[in-house]
Amino acid sequence: MQTLDEIDNLVKIISKLPGLGPKSAKRIILKLINNRSEILQPLSKYLLEFYDHIIRCPYCGTLKSKKINCSNCENNKQKLNKICVIETISDQWSIESSNIFKGYFHILGGTISSIKKNQKKDLLLDSLVDRVKKNNIDEVILATSATVEGQTTAFYIKDILKDLNVKITKLAQGLPVGGEIENLDDGTLFSAFKNRSNID
Repeated sequence: MQTLDEIDNLVKIISKLPGLGPKSAKRIILKLINNRSEILQPLSKYLLEFYDHIIRCPYCGTLKSKKINCSNCENNKQKLNKICVIETISDQWSIESSNIFKGYFHILGGTISSIKKNQKKDLLLDSLVDRVKKNNIDEVILATSATVEGQTTAFYIKDILKDLNVKITKLAQGLPVGGEIENLDDGTLFSAFKNRSNID
């Protein structure tokens, strides 16, 4: 079988993407090779632009361009009074596409894990407290997953916000135990947001 280092290296990288294995990676590579000008050339250009310019906002955790200020942090025109705390950017995209929430997002970038004791500092928790204070937030919605790690994170956040004058709620029915936000349909998300409850 023909082996080329350039192709082998690309197969290894593409295989690391969710839902793709070596066979799928090889099919993608063949498609790129057979469509150099239509797909491969613009893809390489846009990937380079993405690498150079797109970062996670160090304050709220969402994606932003290095060229402009973060639209999630600076969305002051609507005078929003809610922050939805979620684990991942894919959670943000799922909630945004459902059009059921009007407010700020705060993307943690993960959960508090009992295994990784130093992880708390990477979850932008200090900036969450700062945002609640500076933006006159009335409600913090904890939309972490229904996993053990997600619920542990939610209760930890509730604890660090307890001295602030802010309502803290969590998503309600419609969010199955062990469920992750990004995998829920719009109807389930709508029900979870509509019936959110206070955290005791």
